[in-house]
Formats: sequence, C-alpha cells, structure tokens
Amino acid sequence: MLTAGTVLTAMTLFLGMGRVADGLGTALAAEARMAQYSILSTRVSTFLVIATEAVQSGLPADTRAERVAPVVENIHATFAQLEADLGRAVAAAEDAGLDQQSRFGTQSLGLARMRALLDSTVRGLAAPGQDRDGLRAHLDSFASNFDPLLNQAVNTEVLLRREALERVENLRGTLSLLAIVMAALALVVVLAFYFGLIRPQFRRLDRLRQAARQIRHEDFAIALHDTRRDEIGLLYAETERMAQALARRQEAVQAEWARLSETVDRRTEELRAANARLERADETRRRLFADISHELRTPLTVILMEAEIGRAAFPEGRDAFATIETRATRLNRRIDDLLRVARSDTGELRLDPRPVFLPDLFAEVIEEVGAECDNAGLTLTAQDPPHQRVSVDPNWLRQIVSGLVRNAIRHARAGGAIHLAARTDADRIEIAVLDNGGGIPPDRQAAIFDRFTQGSENSQGFGIGLALAKWVIEAQGGQIAVQSPLTRDEALGDAPGTKVSLRLPCEPD
Repeated sequence: MLTAGTVLTAMTLFLGMGRVADGLGTALAAEARMAQYSILSTRVSTFLVIATEAVQSGLPADTRAERVAPVVENIHATFAQLEADLGRAVAAAEDAGLDQQSRFGTQSLGLARMRALLDSTVRGLAAPGQDRDGLRAHLDSFASNFDPLLNQAVNTEVLLRREALERVENLRGTLSLLAIVMAALALVVVLAFYFGLIRPQFRRLDRLRQAARQIRHEDFAIALHDTRRDEIGLLYAETERMAQALARRQEAVQAEWARLSETVDRRTEELRAANARLERADETRRRLFADISHELRTPLTVILMEAEIGRAAFPEGRDAFATIETRATRLNRRIDDLLRVARSDTGELRLDPRPVFLPDLFAEVIEEVGAECDNAGLTLTAQDPPHQRVSVDPNWLRQIVSGLVRNAIRHARAGGAIHLAARTDADRIEIAVLDNGGGIPPDRQAAIFDRFTQGSENSQGFGIGLALAKWVIEAQGGQIAVQSPLTRDEALGDAPGTKVSLRLPCEPD
C-alpha cells in the first residue's frame, strides 16, 4: 500500500508538472509572439515614416522603392518568424482541441492579411506616374487597415496568455488539494501499518532480546512459546533450540571442569611433593659440594704451607717445592671451577666483571694448558695480544679460553697445532682459538653450543661446556662464534681446521 501510494503520488506529480510546464510554455510562447508583434509595430511605423518622407520629397518611383526596401525586408523577416511560431503553436495545440487550433489559425490568417496589405502598399508606392495625393491615399489606407489587424493579433495573444496562466493556477490548486489528501491518506496508512503490524512485531523482538540477555547471563531456561511460522517465529524456535543445546553443553562443561579441577588438585599435590624432593636433593647436592670443597681445600692448604716451608728450608729443592706449590694452586682453581659450575646449574651464577689485561690473560692460559699441549704432542703458539683491557669476569674468561684449548686438544690432536690470537676491531676485542684438526661438519655446527655437548671425561681438568661459555660471554655483552673450515689465510695447515671466536667490549681508557 505504501509503495502504491508513493507510485500514485509520483505519477500525479509527474503528470501535473507536465501540464504546468505545457501551460507555462503556452504563456511564454504568447509572450514571445507579443514581443514580435511589438517589433512588427515598430518596423511598420518606421516604414510609414520613410514612405511618407519619400512621398513628400517627390522622389521618383524607383527611388521610393529603394528607400523603403530595407524596412520592408525587415518587416517580412518579422512576418516569417511569426508565421513559424504560429506553425509550431498549431502543431503543439493538436491535443488541446479544435478550438485552440482555430485560434492559432485565425492568427495566421490575420498575419497573412497584414502581409498582403503591406505588399499592396509597397506595389502602389513603386507604381510610376502616380501623383502625391494618390500615394498618400495608399499610405493612409495601409495605416488605417493595418493597425486594427495588429491590435486584434496582440489582443488574441494576450487572451491566450491569460487563459494559459489561469489553467496553470487552477492546476496548482488541484495539485495542492491532491497533495493534502494523499498526505492524509499516507499518514492514516502509516499509523495503521505501525499499530497493526510493526508494533506487535517489536514486542516479539523485545521478547527475543530479553531471551538473548538471559543467554548472555548463562540463564538457558527460555520459554518463548510462539507457534507462528513467520521469520520471527522461526527465529524463536531456533533460539529455544540454541538455549537447550547451550544448557546441555554447560552441564557437560561443568562436569568436565569438575574432573579437571580434581586432576589439577591431584597433579598439584604431586608437583608439590616432587618440588619438595627436588629441594631436598638440591640441598643435599649443595651440601655435598660444600663438603667436597672443604675436604679438598683443607689438605691443599696444608700442601701449600708445607711447600712454602720446604722451599724456604731446603734451597736445593726450591724448584721441586715451587712445582708442588704451582700444581696445588692450579688444583685449587679446579675446585673454584667445580663450585662455579654447580652454582650455575642452580641459577645462582654470579659474574664479577673487572678490567682484564690481554697479555696477562694469554700468559695464564698458556701456563695452565701448556703442559697438557706438550703431553698431547701439540704445539701451542700465541700471537702477541694488543695491550688492551676488557671488562669481564677474569676467572670465567680464563676458564672459557682454557676450555676452548682443551677442546682443540681432544678433537684436533691429529693436526698438531693450536694457535691463540687476538685483534682489536672498533670498540671490540676478538679472542680466537684456532686448530689444525679435521673441522666440524656444517650440519653439526648449530648444535655445538648445546649444553656440555663437547664435554669429555678423559680431559684434564674440569673445563666448561660451550653452552655455558656462550651464556657467560653473552651475559657480559659479547658474542661467541665458530668457523669451520678456515680460510687459507687463517689455516694452520692443509686440514680444514676450526676457529672459535670471542668478541668482547673494550674497557674504556
């Protein structure tokens, strides 16, 4: 109904506006022709003035014809334009009825009479041998006959314009009344549509919204009870089925949650008991390391004291006692290494960074592992390191470099050579351990930093794993990297060889 009313209103407005446009077009056309008649009147007056002057001047016939010819030509142009306008008006008035067409036909007839009257007067003025009085008689006859015809034509156009405007005004009143009636009918239809259909559906949708709120609050006891089979009724049925499914799912989830809570409680107790056992085991391990440290340090202290006393008391045995003292000191360091690694396993590793002079570091490493290289038949060489300091934990750095040399002793003994090198690069120092062994396959290089993968029970001293070395170096702002095979410029021989590099920040001057 709303669509039909809208279409009817649109068609009425379309047709009405078309009629209004036709009326306004008729009025404007009449107004345009009235303007043309005004132009015609002006040009005819000009013709009379020129013709009268030519007659009064006694000009010959051909001269008179030449004098009035331009004005007559303009008058004929105006006649042609008026005839064309009237022809279009007659064609447009075919739907308006015979009476309207006859009016325009009468206008055309009057226009033809005016043209004939003008042509007759022009021929009279151009006829030779006429006296002045005869010529005046022609002009007087033209003036007296042309003016009524022109007034009649103008009055007809005024009447046509007035009738057209009256039709437009009447049509405007009719359209206004029709618009009021249609607006009233539309309001009645909308109200009936709202109260008869929309409002009841809104109430049904309100019930559905309330049901959705219940579902949001996990209240699935929904009873809509609507048996209508329209879209909202089908949505009611689907909502009830959804609520029932959610209720069943909630029961299953609650049951599963109860079982999960029971499992979590049981696992929590098991974890708590396991943590207690781990704490006891960790405490036992710490106590074991402390006891080992105490039991080892006590005889070492006695050995060191006796070595000092022997060196002072027996000058001839000074070298032997010095060797005993050096070995005891080195064993004491091994105990420190053992305790540091033990603390690192428990997350209690503490670093003590301070400036380390590279030449001193190289001297300590060579002193510590030189004998091991000699025993293994390896040649240990060292580049003169730059006189530079790095800020690291000295004990850990010594252990890491010594451990890298021991790794080379174990895995690259066949090469027969190990080399220590160091160089400065911008604000970093690179310490490298190079060997002449068989190298590391590319597919295994990514795994060598796994925790203690390179450890060996047969190595001399305790040593540290590459994974721990990586952690210690990176914790102090450095990097550790491996390269295998070596370039020809760096290689110690024909074998592929391996290079492990430590990059550490320089100590500011």
